Amino acid sequence: MTLLTPEKPVVFFDGYCGLCNWFVDLTLKQDKNHVLLFAPLQGQTAQSLIGALELQNFESIILYDSGKIYRQSEAVLRVLKHLGGFWKIFAVLAFVPSSWRNALYFFIAKRRYRWFDKKATCRMPSSEERHLFLP
Repeated sequence: MTLLTPEKPVVFFDGYCGLCNWFVDLTLKQDKNHVLLFAPLQGQTAQSLIGALELQNFESIILYDSGKIYRQSEAVLRVLKHLGGFWKIFAVLAFVPSSWRNALYFFIAKRRYRWFDKKATCRMPSSEERHLFLP
């Protein structure tokens, strides 16, 4: 199945990860203008837009924005920038070398299931959220 290229940025997340689901919940709550869409890394949209080679592990939040793919700490910072308001303050972290940011990112990512739980099933959107989620 070929999916159309979305007009809004898409946040791809590990649907089984407690920390990733917390990040999605926070983002949904703060995204007052609904500028972001969401899709699990395990889903059809990820396969279509990102491709199987990019999806060999699920240790990264991925942001697909205007045809570009952002991973790890860069993806998180760009998501926060899209939220605007208070969240833009985190843009200052872009001045920290990406190698340092990503080292911290992977330190947490490697332990996320242990620290934040691993769900038995992918996160399912509520009926109010359904229009913001892609398969």
